[in-house]
Amino acid sequence: MINVRQIKIAVTDDKVENIYSKIYQKIHLKKEDIKSLKIFKKSLDARNKDNIYYVYELMIEAINETKYLKYKDVYPTFDLTYKMPLAGSIQLLKRPVIVGSGPSGLFAAYILALKGFKPLIIERGKPVEKRLKDVELFWQTGKLNDNSNVSFGEGGAGTFSDGKLNTCINDENNRIRKVFTTFIECGANEDILYDYKPHIGTDILLTVIKNLRTKIIDLGGTFSYDSCLTDIIIKDNKVDKIVINNKEVISTDILVLAIGNAARDTFRLLYKLGIDMTSKSFAVGFRIVHPQKLIDISQYGPKYSELLSPATYKLTYHSTLDKGVYSFCMCPGGYVVDSSSKTGYLSINGMSYHKRTSGYANSAIIATVSKKDFGSDVLGGIIYQESLEKKAYELGNGKIPIQTLRDFYNNTTLDKVKNISFIKGNYTYANLNNLFSSAVTLSIKEALNSFAHKIKEFNNPDTILCGVETKTSSPIRIIRNDLYEANIKGIYPCGEGAGYAGGITSSAVDGIKVAEAIIKNYKM
Repeated sequence: MINVRQIKIAVTDDKVENIYSKIYQKIHLKKEDIKSLKIFKKSLDARNKDNIYYVYELMIEAINETKYLKYKDVYPTFDLTYKMPLAGSIQLLKRPVIVGSGPSGLFAAYILALKGFKPLIIERGKPVEKRLKDVELFWQTGKLNDNSNVSFGEGGAGTFSDGKLNTCINDENNRIRKVFTTFIECGANEDILYDYKPHIGTDILLTVIKNLRTKIIDLGGTFSYDSCLTDIIIKDNKVDKIVINNKEVISTDILVLAIGNAARDTFRLLYKLGIDMTSKSFAVGFRIVHPQKLIDISQYGPKYSELLSPATYKLTYHSTLDKGVYSFCMCPGGYVVDSSSKTGYLSINGMSYHKRTSGYANSAIIATVSKKDFGSDVLGGIIYQESLEKKAYELGNGKIPIQTLRDFYNNTTLDKVKNISFIKGNYTYANLNNLFSSAVTLSIKEALNSFAHKIKEFNNPDTILCGVETKTSSPIRIIRNDLYEANIKGIYPCGEGAGYAGGITSSAVDGIKVAEAIIKNYKM
């Protein structure tokens, strides 16, 4: 097979026949000589708002295809197969245990299960079907289940998000492709394999997670829900046993810590046990909401804004107070959601369904914070997050505090906007100036004005700001060596909560890497 790059098709002419025509124009390959054709990549070039087009890279099987390698942008198709490592020599007598069933935990479990390791996955929350009911009840009534919510439960925090799959990491050994093909086998749309900004959406993710669970169970894996890790028994600097819910004891030689960044009680346990970790910088801020049409026109222009899928944006700014401010986890056609994970503490996130049809765009606008903001203590970032979430809870009396930009800049709470349909959860008007330090607040205000030079009306006075976004990334990194082990042998920190990933795809890939490291050393 050969790959052909730079096949450009106007968005108004995006039809199969036009793709064949462009192939012929580029390399003189006739349609009748093509045995098979698959899209490898599809991106959008919107730099010229008067002429927006798709750019395809295609995988083609053709008659006498080697003769087309002389053309520019044509090359042999490389091997896309994910290759499992060979098993090691050390015999495991006990099942490996994985703590957490987010993307990193699920893919660590899946790869181990494929190799016959029959892992036990423990999850403090509920299976995704029951979790969905708990989340919807919380959004409707404010009744929070501390172990089954937007942050905790099967699928992890990414389940109730936009389901974005784009990542900046390299696809070594076709791990990303393995993640995507697995998602497709479990119910995701095939376009995630080639789309320039792939996403699944919460509605489809729910099905994908259930089907991935079934795959793991069919391979001999076991899931234990409502099972919180409460202690680790260490013997001779090795993991020996774990304790679940302060009572059930399980023996194991392999413990994968695929915990989410909201698992603060677990971080405190690990710190107490002497597992090496360090604090790291992260970012905090608000969610801003705009009509999706405003973003579409800005990114595509009026000519194409009705023809293309809801637009995204990515904005950055460096404030005069020396803080980086940027947009994060932008959700086109989505919702702001209450993602609180502990009673008395409030945090938010963004979420979209697959079709992104809410009519509103939202994004976190966040400022970087470091040891200068939360101190040098290893757990300082966690304490800082908790203090912000407690403030937000008290500011809104348990509801999401929101404010217009007009009031935010004027330090008032005069405005009330009717017919808000873009928030899942209860909300109330409050003064968001009371949440952060002056350095963070002023930096975000500066950034919003700067962003208005890039997206017209970005800082419109009637625009709604929501607080508070704290769980952008883990405030902790659990130290691991080149074999992916912590300083306690047999413990493998993994994924976003452990500080090694940022998003669904990179977390899943990190889970695969940890599984590979285990497989290379052990056998069952």
